[in-house]
Amino acid sequence: MSQSNAAITVQAQHWQTVCTRADLVAQSGVVVWFDGRQVALFYLPGQATPVFAVDNHDPRSGANVIGRGLVGELKGELVVAAPLYKQHFCLRDGRCLEDPQQALQVWPVRISGEQVELGRY
Repeated sequence: MSQSNAAITVQAQHWQTVCTRADLVAQSGVVVWFDGRQVALFYLPGQATPVFAVDNHDPRSGANVIGRGLVGELKGELVVAAPLYKQHFCLRDGRCLEDPQQALQVWPVRISGEQVELGRY
């Protein structure tokens, strides 16, 4: 687990199951409903941190499309490319690599047995 996600995980006080491990798609995103908003989950098996949770709402286009973005690595960071304007968001902390004014909210996420859980503070 990366240090940033480890810090986020430690801070979570309450966990809620949002889906099962079987619902995740390797190297891709799925979208869940959590606390009144859409959250995109990206499952990257083989990584030290295998699952990431970011806001599904693209700040540039205003559309809920981040979960359909392509995942990859850019400048040493695991990223998702927004489908419409192709800006890259770091999966670890939500920042946009091209525009520091844009960012996605991130959530603590963990796989507990076969359940995928998002954390609340």
